[in-house]
Amino acid sequence: MRRTLALGVLWLLLGFGLLTAGNSLASPKIFNTQKARVSAEVVASGLEHPWALAFLPGGDMLITERPGRMRILSQGKLSAPVKGLPEIAAFGQGGLLDVVLSPHFATDQLIFFSFAQPGKGGAGTAVARARLVRQGESARLEDVKVIFSMARKTASPLQFGSRLVFAPDGTLFVATGDRGDAKRAQDMHDSAGAVLRIEPDGSIPPDNPYSDGKKGLPALWSKGHRNIQGAAYDPLTSGLITTEHGAKGGDEVNRPEAGKNYGWPVITYGRDYSGAKIGIGTAAPGYEQPLYYWDPSIAPSGLAIYEGKMFPEWKDDLLVGALKFELVARLTRNAQGKITGEERMFKNAFGRIRDVRVAPDGSVWLLTDEENGQVIRLSRAK
Repeated sequence: MRRTLALGVLWLLLGFGLLTAGNSLASPKIFNTQKARVSAEVVASGLEHPWALAFLPGGDMLITERPGRMRILSQGKLSAPVKGLPEIAAFGQGGLLDVVLSPHFATDQLIFFSFAQPGKGGAGTAVARARLVRQGESARLEDVKVIFSMARKTASPLQFGSRLVFAPDGTLFVATGDRGDAKRAQDMHDSAGAVLRIEPDGSIPPDNPYSDGKKGLPALWSKGHRNIQGAAYDPLTSGLITTEHGAKGGDEVNRPEAGKNYGWPVITYGRDYSGAKIGIGTAAPGYEQPLYYWDPSIAPSGLAIYEGKMFPEWKDDLLVGALKFELVARLTRNAQGKITGEERMFKNAFGRIRDVRVAPDGSVWLLTDEENGQVIRLSRAK
């Protein structure tokens, strides 16, 4: 009798939406940071290694899961997987990765996403665009088109990258990893270990540094990157900012510029996991220095540049998620964009931080890279 009554109450609660899969009823946690008091609320859980989120008009958001699923989070409820994704090679560090909205999403409903694409020899980083169609609580992708695909595919499970960032001129930056083969980052005719710049249809902007294809791939913007997993457009310096994984030490913040080489694996502040030296040192002619680096490595993934109103004390600061150290690093900057300090926030509070995004209302949202991954909202504590 009691068991029947309990089940009846449970079904009643589910029917009224008071209990939802992935929803957390835990009370918010309060954190005192150097400049602000922060409330952290778990908005949803039950995601399998979530990788990226993108805010939709009206307050909903898209979330990718590395095993190859995309969901919509609406009012604390996770949708069933969005239908229509292309074939995805979900192994190692590969799978479904970043997602961003078209700058004209209100009229074209286009989204762009990166993923590990299977092919001859293994897999490589690719980017597709598609139209998001929503009907009630279900959603699907239509008119899916791959607009970039790494030509050389390998069986390596390592270092796919990747982040996507639209520039104000409408071009799309695509960040890739070296696929676990460091020498590819210095091959000017290889799209691995690079920042690429393409048009939304996949064509090449005529002002790319190698648009004629003679000295490098037409899509190349910059080279010498190991594994970029954080990227954002910076209004302060009017350029792209990236965070990338080093080896043992040598995680970097960079400002990739057209035609420049950021050194990996010729110069680095890290060492091989065996302890052996990598390259020729920390500096050499023809290679750019990072804006900032970490030693030991924090394993940065996810980058947001704070421009919201909720935390005015953080204006222009870089918010960097860390997988290894399980924290958010806040990097302060001066008016010229030089990094002047670091605050390590929320250490070991949530787990491995995979993505960091700033919502339209100025709150900061995190994804945790776990088998039971969470969506966490950071807001100003009263």
